Amino acid sequence: MNRPFEVDPVEYPFKDHWLSYRDGHIHYIDEGQGPTVLLLHGNPTWSYLYRNVIKELRGEFRLVAPDYPGFGMSKAPAGYGFTPQEHSEAIYELIRQLDLKDLIVVVQDWGGPIGLHYAVRHRSNLRGIVVMNTWAWPARILPMRLFSLVMGGWPFGYWLQTRRNFFAKVIVPSGIFHTDKVTDQLRKAYTDPFQTPKSRIPTRMFPRQIRKARAWLSDTESKLSNLSDLPARILWGTKDSAGFPLGQMNKWQSYLPLNETEILDDASHYLQEDRPDRVAAAIRGL
Repeated sequence: MNRPFEVDPVEYPFKDHWLSYRDGHIHYIDEGQGPTVLLLHGNPTWSYLYRNVIKELRGEFRLVAPDYPGFGMSKAPAGYGFTPQEHSEAIYELIRQLDLKDLIVVVQDWGGPIGLHYAVRHRSNLRGIVVMNTWAWPARILPMRLFSLVMGGWPFGYWLQTRRNFFAKVIVPSGIFHTDKVTDQLRKAYTDPFQTPKSRIPTRMFPRQIRKARAWLSDTESKLSNLSDLPARILWGTKDSAGFPLGQMNKWQSYLPLNETEILDDASHYLQEDRPDRVAAAIRGL
Protein backbone atom coordinates (compact mmCIF):
# COMPACT_ATOMS: atom_id res chain seq x y z
CA MET A 1 0.00 0.00 0.00
CA ASN A 2 1.32 3.44 -0.89
CA ARG A 3 1.84 6.17 1.65
CA PRO A 4 -0.71 9.00 1.37
CA PHE A 5 2.07 11.57 1.84
CA GLU A 6 5.85 11.62 1.97
CA VAL A 7 7.92 11.85 5.13
CA ASP A 8 11.67 12.31 5.58
CA PRO A 9 13.20 8.80 5.56
CA VAL A 10 16.02 9.91 7.86
CA GLU A 11 13.58 11.09 10.52
CA TYR A 12 11.15 8.23 9.96
CA PRO A 13 13.19 5.27 8.66
CA PHE A 14 10.60 2.58 9.32
CA LYS A 15 8.81 -0.08 7.35
CA ASP A 16 5.07 0.55 6.93
CA HIS A 17 2.55 -2.02 8.11
CA TRP A 18 -1.16 -1.98 7.29
CA LEU A 19 -4.02 -3.70 9.07
CA SER A 20 -7.37 -3.92 7.29
CA TYR A 21 -10.06 -2.38 9.45
CA ARG A 22 -13.57 -2.72 8.06
CA ASP A 23 -13.36 -0.86 4.73
CA GLY A 24 -10.42 1.26 5.93
CA HIS A 25 -7.00 0.42 7.28
CA ILE A 26 -4.76 1.09 10.29
CA HIS A 27 -1.18 2.06 9.56
CA TYR A 28 1.37 1.07 12.17
CA ILE A 29 5.09 0.73 12.82
CA ASP A 30 6.42 -2.58 14.18
CA GLU A 31 10.13 -2.34 14.90
CA GLY A 32 12.63 -4.42 16.86
CA GLN A 33 12.48 -7.53 19.03
CA GLY A 34 12.05 -8.07 22.74
CA PRO A 35 9.36 -7.09 25.24
CA THR A 36 6.41 -5.50 23.41
CA VAL A 37 5.78 -1.78 23.80
CA LEU A 38 2.54 -0.23 22.51
CA LEU A 39 2.96 3.50 21.82
CA LEU A 40 -0.27 5.50 21.69
CA HIS A 41 -0.45 9.07 20.40
CA GLY A 42 -2.95 11.88 20.89
CA ASN A 43 -4.26 14.82 18.87
CA PRO A 44 -3.28 15.65 16.10
CA THR A 45 -0.20 13.46 16.09
CA TRP A 46 0.60 9.99 14.76
CA SER A 47 3.34 7.36 15.01
CA TYR A 48 5.87 9.96 13.81
CA LEU A 49 5.68 11.40 17.35
CA TYR A 50 7.51 8.35 18.72
CA ARG A 51 10.18 8.13 16.00
CA ASN A 52 13.12 9.06 18.23
CA VAL A 53 11.99 6.73 21.02
CA ILE A 54 11.67 3.88 18.52
CA LYS A 55 15.10 4.54 17.03
CA GLU A 56 16.69 4.44 20.48
CA LEU A 57 14.95 1.29 21.72
CA ARG A 58 14.46 -0.98 18.72
CA GLY A 59 17.57 -2.97 19.60
CA GLU A 60 15.99 -3.90 22.94
CA PHE A 61 12.21 -3.96 22.49
CA ARG A 62 9.47 -4.66 19.99
CA LEU A 63 7.83 -1.26 19.44
CA VAL A 64 4.36 -1.05 17.92
CA ALA A 65 3.08 2.45 17.12
CA PRO A 66 -0.30 2.74 15.35
CA ASP A 67 -2.04 5.72 13.77
CA TYR A 68 -5.70 5.98 14.75
CA PRO A 69 -8.17 5.93 11.84
CA GLY A 70 -8.19 9.42 10.34
CA PHE A 71 -4.72 10.22 11.69
CA GLY A 72 -1.29 9.82 10.16
CA MET A 73 -1.40 7.31 7.34
CA SER A 74 -4.49 5.40 8.51
CA LYS A 75 -7.76 5.52 6.59
CA ALA A 76 -10.99 5.64 8.57
CA PRO A 77 -13.75 3.22 7.57
CA ALA A 78 -17.11 4.47 6.33
CA GLY A 79 -19.29 5.97 9.04
CA TYR A 80 -16.40 6.41 11.46
CA GLY A 81 -17.09 9.20 13.96
CA PHE A 82 -13.53 9.75 15.27
CA THR A 83 -14.60 9.41 18.90
CA PRO A 84 -12.19 8.05 21.52
CA GLN A 85 -14.52 5.08 21.96
CA GLU A 86 -14.05 4.16 18.31
CA HIS A 87 -10.30 4.69 18.45
CA SER A 88 -10.16 2.42 21.48
CA GLU A 89 -12.04 -0.27 19.56
CA ALA A 90 -9.50 0.07 16.74
CA ILE A 91 -6.64 -0.44 19.21
CA TYR A 92 -8.41 -3.47 20.67
CA GLU A 93 -8.53 -4.94 17.17
CA LEU A 94 -4.86 -4.18 16.53
CA ILE A 95 -3.85 -5.90 19.78
CA ARG A 96 -6.05 -8.89 18.96
CA GLN A 97 -4.92 -9.35 15.36
CA LEU A 98 -1.22 -8.88 16.14
CA ASP A 99 -1.61 -11.08 19.24
CA LEU A 100 0.30 -8.60 21.38
CA LYS A 101 1.15 -10.03 24.81
CA ASP A 102 2.64 -8.84 28.10
CA LEU A 103 2.51 -5.20 27.04
CA ILE A 104 4.20 -2.06 28.19
CA VAL A 105 1.64 0.61 27.25
CA VAL A 106 2.92 4.15 26.66
CA VAL A 107 0.30 6.92 26.63
CA GLN A 108 0.17 10.70 26.22
CA ASP A 109 -2.66 13.16 25.55
CA TRP A 110 -5.71 11.24 24.19
CA GLY A 111 -3.59 8.10 24.20
CA GLY A 112 -4.35 8.03 27.93
CA PRO A 113 -8.12 7.53 27.75
CA ILE A 114 -7.78 5.28 24.70
CA GLY A 115 -5.05 3.11 26.18
CA LEU A 116 -6.45 3.02 29.71
CA HIS A 117 -9.81 1.81 28.42
CA TYR A 118 -7.96 -1.32 27.36
CA ALA A 119 -5.60 -1.46 30.33
CA VAL A 120 -8.23 -1.47 33.08
CA ARG A 121 -9.98 -4.40 31.40
CA HIS A 122 -6.89 -6.43 30.53
CA ARG A 123 -4.56 -6.01 33.47
CA SER A 124 -3.28 -9.55 33.00
CA ASN A 125 -1.88 -8.62 29.57
CA LEU A 126 0.15 -5.68 30.89
CA ARG A 127 3.63 -5.66 32.40
CA GLY A 128 3.83 -1.89 32.87
CA ILE A 129 2.67 1.54 31.81
CA VAL A 130 4.27 4.90 31.01
CA VAL A 131 2.01 7.92 31.53
CA MET A 132 2.80 11.39 30.14
CA ASN A 133 0.64 14.53 30.41
CA THR A 134 -2.69 12.78 30.04
CA TRP A 135 -5.82 11.82 31.93
CA ALA A 136 -8.42 9.02 32.10
CA TRP A 137 -11.37 10.67 33.86
CA PRO A 138 -13.99 13.36 33.14
CA ALA A 139 -12.55 16.85 32.83
CA ARG A 140 -13.13 18.64 36.13
CA ILE A 141 -10.58 21.42 35.96
CA LEU A 142 -11.62 24.66 34.29
CA PRO A 143 -8.77 24.93 31.73
CA MET A 144 -9.67 21.57 30.16
CA ARG A 145 -13.37 22.37 30.05
CA LEU A 146 -12.73 25.77 28.45
CA PHE A 147 -10.33 24.17 25.99
CA SER A 148 -13.05 21.75 24.98
CA LEU A 149 -15.63 24.50 24.56
CA VAL A 150 -13.39 26.72 22.45
CA MET A 151 -11.48 24.17 20.37
CA GLY A 152 -14.31 21.70 19.89
CA GLY A 153 -17.26 24.04 19.80
CA TRP A 154 -19.39 25.52 17.06
CA PRO A 155 -18.78 27.59 15.02
CA PHE A 156 -15.41 28.93 16.13
CA GLY A 157 -13.78 25.62 17.01
CA TYR A 158 -15.09 24.01 13.85
CA TRP A 159 -13.67 26.86 11.77
CA LEU A 160 -10.31 26.78 13.56
CA GLN A 161 -9.82 23.07 13.01
CA THR A 162 -11.34 22.42 9.58
CA ARG A 163 -10.42 25.70 7.87
CA ARG A 164 -7.23 26.72 9.63
CA ASN A 165 -5.83 23.29 10.60
CA PHE A 166 -5.17 24.91 13.97
CA PHE A 167 -4.10 21.85 15.93
CA ALA A 168 -1.46 20.74 13.46
CA LYS A 169 -0.24 24.22 12.54
CA VAL A 170 -0.37 25.96 15.93
CA ILE A 171 -1.00 23.61 18.86
CA VAL A 172 1.79 21.16 18.01
CA PRO A 173 4.57 23.76 17.63
CA SER A 174 3.39 25.62 20.72
CA GLY A 175 3.38 22.35 22.69
CA ILE A 176 7.10 21.76 22.16
CA PHE A 177 9.30 23.57 24.69
CA HIS A 178 12.55 23.29 22.74
CA THR A 179 11.77 25.65 19.89
CA ASP A 180 14.90 24.66 17.96
CA LYS A 181 13.23 21.30 17.36
CA VAL A 182 10.28 22.94 15.58
CA THR A 183 11.72 22.71 12.07
CA ASP A 184 9.94 23.10 8.74
CA GLN A 185 10.35 19.35 8.36
CA LEU A 186 8.56 18.70 11.66
CA ARG A 187 5.74 21.13 10.80
CA LYS A 188 5.25 19.38 7.48
CA ALA A 189 5.10 15.94 9.09
CA TYR A 190 2.23 17.03 11.33
CA THR A 191 0.28 19.10 8.78
CA ASP A 192 0.52 16.75 5.79
CA PRO A 193 -2.04 14.23 7.12
CA PHE A 194 -4.65 17.03 7.16
CA GLN A 195 -4.55 18.62 3.73
CA THR A 196 -8.30 19.21 3.27
CA PRO A 197 -11.07 20.54 5.52
CA LYS A 198 -12.72 17.10 5.55
CA SER A 199 -9.52 15.36 6.62
CA ARG A 200 -9.26 17.73 9.63
CA ILE A 201 -12.58 16.73 11.19
CA PRO A 202 -10.86 14.15 13.46
CA THR A 203 -8.78 16.92 15.05
CA ARG A 204 -11.95 18.79 15.96
CA MET A 205 -13.67 15.74 17.43
CA PHE A 206 -11.06 15.13 20.10
CA PRO A 207 -11.46 18.44 21.98
CA ARG A 208 -15.22 18.15 21.62
CA GLN A 209 -15.11 14.70 23.21
CA ILE A 210 -13.48 16.04 26.38
CA ARG A 211 -17.06 16.99 27.30
CA LYS A 212 -19.09 14.57 25.20
CA ALA A 213 -17.31 11.39 26.35
CA ARG A 214 -17.88 12.13 30.04
CA ALA A 215 -19.78 8.87 30.75
CA TRP A 216 -17.17 6.81 28.90
CA LEU A 217 -14.35 8.51 30.82
CA SER A 218 -16.18 7.99 34.13
CA ASP A 219 -16.42 4.29 33.40
CA THR A 220 -12.67 4.06 32.82
CA GLU A 221 -11.92 6.02 35.98
CA SER A 222 -14.13 3.69 38.01
CA LYS A 223 -11.85 0.79 37.01
CA LEU A 224 -8.44 2.43 37.51
CA SER A 225 -8.09 0.60 40.82
CA ASN A 226 -7.56 -2.54 38.70
CA LEU A 227 -4.08 -1.16 37.98
CA SER A 228 -3.01 -0.64 41.59
CA ASP A 229 -0.39 -3.39 41.30
CA LEU A 230 0.90 -2.33 37.86
CA PRO A 231 4.48 -1.02 37.65
CA ALA A 232 4.31 2.54 36.30
CA ARG A 233 6.52 5.38 35.19
CA ILE A 234 5.07 8.88 35.17
CA LEU A 235 6.74 11.63 33.13
CA TRP A 236 5.32 15.13 33.42
CA GLY A 237 6.25 18.19 31.38
CA THR A 238 5.70 21.28 33.52
CA LYS A 239 5.67 23.75 30.61
CA ASP A 240 2.37 22.31 29.32
CA SER A 241 -0.39 24.93 29.06
CA ALA A 242 -3.03 22.52 27.73
CA GLY A 243 -4.70 21.76 31.05
CA PHE A 244 -2.21 19.37 32.64
CA PRO A 245 -1.02 20.94 35.91
CA LEU A 246 0.80 18.90 38.54
CA GLY A 247 -2.52 18.15 40.21
CA GLN A 248 -3.34 15.83 37.30
CA MET A 249 0.01 14.11 37.78
CA ASN A 250 -0.82 13.66 41.45
CA LYS A 251 -4.03 11.86 40.50
CA TRP A 252 -2.00 9.40 38.47
CA GLN A 253 0.30 8.84 41.42
CA SER A 254 -2.69 7.94 43.58
CA TYR A 255 -4.17 5.58 40.98
CA LEU A 256 -0.80 3.98 40.15
CA PRO A 257 0.90 3.59 43.55
CA LEU A 258 3.74 1.47 42.11
CA ASN A 259 5.04 4.50 40.24
CA GLU A 260 8.31 6.26 39.76
CA THR A 261 7.75 9.87 38.71
CA GLU A 262 10.02 12.25 36.84
CA ILE A 263 9.08 15.91 36.54
CA LEU A 264 10.58 17.55 33.45
CA ASP A 265 10.96 21.31 33.65
CA ASP A 266 12.31 21.41 30.10
CA ALA A 267 9.32 19.72 28.45
CA SER A 268 5.86 20.82 27.40
CA HIS A 269 2.90 18.80 26.14
CA TYR A 270 4.70 16.72 23.51
CA LEU A 271 7.35 15.13 25.71
CA GLN A 272 8.24 12.71 22.93
CA GLU A 273 9.57 15.68 20.95
CA ASP A 274 11.18 17.52 23.87
CA ARG A 275 12.73 14.60 25.79
CA PRO A 276 12.60 11.32 23.86
CA ASP A 277 15.62 10.19 25.88
CA ARG A 278 13.60 10.32 29.10
CA VAL A 279 10.66 8.51 27.49
CA ALA A 280 13.06 5.76 26.41
CA ALA A 281 14.56 5.61 29.90
CA ALA A 282 11.10 5.25 31.44
CA ILE A 283 10.33 2.31 29.17
CA ARG A 284 13.66 0.68 30.02
CA GLY A 285 12.84 1.05 33.71
CA LEU A 286 9.82 -1.26 33.53
